[in-house]
Amino acid sequence: MARRSLITEILLSLLPVVLLAVVAATWNAVHALRRLHFDETASGLEVRARLIERELQGKLDNPDNPDVESLCRELGRLSAARVTLILPSGKVIGDSEEDPANMDNHADRPEVREAIEGRVGRAVRYSHTLRADLMYVAVPMYERTAADRLVCVVRSSLPLASANQMLNRVLLRVGSWAVIVALIAAALSILLARRIARPLRAMEAGARRFARGDFDSRLPSARTAELSELASAMNSMAAQLRERIQAMERQREELDAVLSSMVESVVAVDGQERIVLLNRAAARLFGVSLESTRGRPVQEVVRSPKLQQCISRMLATPESFEDDVVLVDTSEHQLHISASALRDETGNQIGALLAINDVTELRRLERARSDFVANVSHEIRTPITLIKGYAEMLLGEAKPEPETASRFLEIILRQADRMCSLVDDILSLASLERSETTADAALEKTGVRGVIDAAVNVCAAKAAGKELRVQVTCPEGLEVQAQAFLLEQALTNLLDNAIKYSNLGGEVRVEAECMSGEILIRVRDDGQGIAQEHLPCIFERFYRVDKARSRKLGGTGLGLAIVKHIVNLHGGRITVESALGKGSCFTLHLRY
Repeated sequence: MARRSLITEILLSLLPVVLLAVVAATWNAVHALRRLHFDETASGLEVRARLIERELQGKLDNPDNPDVESLCRELGRLSAARVTLILPSGKVIGDSEEDPANMDNHADRPEVREAIEGRVGRAVRYSHTLRADLMYVAVPMYERTAADRLVCVVRSSLPLASANQMLNRVLLRVGSWAVIVALIAAALSILLARRIARPLRAMEAGARRFARGDFDSRLPSARTAELSELASAMNSMAAQLRERIQAMERQREELDAVLSSMVESVVAVDGQERIVLLNRAAARLFGVSLESTRGRPVQEVVRSPKLQQCISRMLATPESFEDDVVLVDTSEHQLHISASALRDETGNQIGALLAINDVTELRRLERARSDFVANVSHEIRTPITLIKGYAEMLLGEAKPEPETASRFLEIILRQADRMCSLVDDILSLASLERSETTADAALEKTGVRGVIDAAVNVCAAKAAGKELRVQVTCPEGLEVQAQAFLLEQALTNLLDNAIKYSNLGGEVRVEAECMSGEILIRVRDDGQGIAQEHLPCIFERFYRVDKARSRKLGGTGLGLAIVKHIVNLHGGRITVESALGKGSCFTLHLRY
């Protein structure tokens, strides 16, 4: 529907009223003038008829007298009106305009009938004789000697053309003034509408500024009391809206800050399972955009039937509960969900609120701790069992021979040394893990060649026992950010493994160089190598490729795990290349 402007509305409201008033006033004026003119004309004609009646007293004794017609014409000329003499029978005996012989009987004329009945008759009608509208006034003429004997009816008449012309002139003038008044009313209506519309347009512009969020602007005060009060009310409304919106924005920012800072994922849904709120942690967990989730069904965002069941359960029963869910997407996430009802200010439930903790790492650490305890127990059980067994044999009733006792004691000593190595490695691993979780290690510039030489010296005796050659290639002056004793421990473990699994009379090479912004330290051997399926797992605790041979060589299963933690503590990484029968190459990637 098309909307009209205020000016058009006022014009359409006022102009019909003004035009109706002007038309009504014009019609009343013309009608009054017409009646006044008719009354005056009728009075004038009656006066003429009375005067003519006096002139005709005693002259109509013989109606057939030919002088009656000439007398009638003379009286018509003198009175400036048409004069007609009519007998009571209706016969015309004289007329100032026409020959009476050619005129019809006038007994049926209204004014003549009234005159015959003794009253003054008046009528306005079209005259076929003169072909014009005439006003007729007829008066009865009685004989002087006998007042009750009607002699004739004297009728005087005048054409109304002059009256109509005069009325038309009046009507034209009144109509002209009516048009002028209507135009003036229209102009005043436009001025009034503009005067009213000007402050209203200012208020409209102010309201649009308020709608855009510009609450600092104010509407000007209008001259009209009502408009001034409206402007004041709108200004007050803008101030209140600004305060409330600022308060809501502060609350929203505080809520966003709290939700964004939360480690837990928070998901709020309404009664139709559409997402109302999702924090950044939840968006990262589900791999969705934070802005595109609001209002979407939770089934489109979360691809977990178990999680959807938790939401449906929470909406069906208002009792809070906790549950564990496995979320499988690109990787497996183990989630712990705390569900509670989402309520409004009146306490009615309007949805569900889920607090989700990603416990994947926690569960992994729990499994690792459990596996670690089991592995430690398993590793320690063997030397303890051997020590206990041989000790019982030494303490038995049948004393062994000195050579046998000496061999038993050597076994007990070797197992004790193995237990000491295991305990030392466990303590080292625990210390490294604690350093990783608390803070970065205090690193300093360290010469790479010195660290390599120290590690080679530690393993020199073992290398000599297997007739191995240890080749070192390292540029002079090469430095790395490291803790020297930890880096030496990592290289010692790698060299120890290389010596253990190298063939008799083989070669172990240690190479260091700077490449692509990193310090690379490689430990190569030409031993038996490692199968490809074992490479991803060799840095796990107590993982052994050949368990029987590893224990026989005295390994604890923690050496490579310690190396990995040392490299992580230095902000680096370790890689391995190996093939069965072709040896292995472990590479440390460290920062300058």
